[in-house]
Amino acid sequence: MKATAKILMTLALFMATTTLSAQNTEKVSPTEVMNYLQECGVFFLATVEADQPHVRPFSAVTVYENHLYFLTGKKKDVFKQLKVNGKFEICGLKRNGTEWIRITGKLINDDRVEAKQFMLDKNPGNKMYSATDNNTAVLYIQDGTAKYYSFASAPRTVRF
Repeated sequence: MKATAKILMTLALFMATTTLSAQNTEKVSPTEVMNYLQECGVFFLATVEADQPHVRPFSAVTVYENHLYFLTGKKKDVFKQLKVNGKFEICGLKRNGTEWIRITGKLINDDRVEAKQFMLDKNPGNKMYSATDNNTAVLYIQDGTAKYYSFASAPRTVRF
């Protein structure tokens, strides 16, 4: 009986601490996160297919309607994997090599021509895509969390 009470008290303390830290997570604009990723230049997006993770480089990112957006093609494996499981992780390393970011959430497809065109206008190097083709996909982060890391300071966690 004493062991059960001790386990329950430990569990209650853990849950209270977890809830408190989630409530204390700072809310920021997705623009802050976008600016950090742009400072990284290239960042890496990870998805999962069955039990195998897949990672690939990305660089096209923008904020549209207060959401952080990414661009890819519907014919690519990354899009197919995200359709099955929208959970992802992004990792970007600043060019100084001592600061990085990890982002999680769920990527949601936005099939509107306006969203695609905005993304393409902000990332003009993506000549292979068009807002009206059947291949271009723009995805935005829902329930995003970013963790900033540095060799010089404690991690900082934000929601956006």
